[in-house]
Amino acid sequence: MHIRAVTFDCWGTLLLDGPGSDERYKPHRLSGIEKVLEGLGVEAPRQRLSEAYEQSGQRLAHTWNKNRDVPVKAHVIALLEALDSTLPRRIGPAGLGALMEAYATPALMAPPAVDRGAIAALRALANNGIALSVVSNTMRTPGTILGQILERAGLTAFKVMTFSDECGIRKPNPNIFHLTLRQLGVAPEHAVHVGDDPILDVEGAREAGMAVIQVVGDGRATAPMKPDGVVRDLRELPMALAALAGSTAA
Repeated sequence: MHIRAVTFDCWGTLLLDGPGSDERYKPHRLSGIEKVLEGLGVEAPRQRLSEAYEQSGQRLAHTWNKNRDVPVKAHVIALLEALDSTLPRRIGPAGLGALMEAYATPALMAPPAVDRGAIAALRALANNGIALSVVSNTMRTPGTILGQILERAGLTAFKVMTFSDECGIRKPNPNIFHLTLRQLGVAPEHAVHVGDDPILDVEGAREAGMAVIQVVGDGRATAPMKPDGVVRDLRELPMALAALAGSTAA
């Protein structure tokens, strides 16, 4: 196999925290939103705000279960509508913008941990002429913020960063992989995806026609569909890719 591109999942791969950890930012989100609403003259008791947050999460989950996604603006509007259906119209564009910032940015204040081997692995791959990209689902923290977290951690080698909230497609839908590979100018048979989730990453990338390496802490594949390789962390990735290329060489 001639590997020309490698795509990376974010949560649970480049970032050690899994996607569920994004919910730890809920108190900061609610605090920021409450402060903005108070400044706009809107009373929103914390308990009611928390309930609206959960209701908006149910709407998001319904969308996500269809392998679709929406931008952070839609998150905030759903939360406001759960509080009061008239709120989105009443607060105006400036107020909505302030609420979006309060909702989106808490992860910048306490960012998730980054895989310690990521910088060296990305540098080694880039030095070999391999195009690097991110292909990741987002939760409540949008792709613009995840991109800033990666950049602050020194992970700046990505030519393309595809986040589900920006393109409207969620893994395991193969279209999110194809969208990224088209931007890279690389065919699926020359690309490898690296991710931790057995369905979103392993099955999704395989359906897109890519090879896939699963990141699993104990080094044991967990996917119903067997990946092409397994690593415990990203320090092992360059060797795993070299083995994959060698084992599939024609």
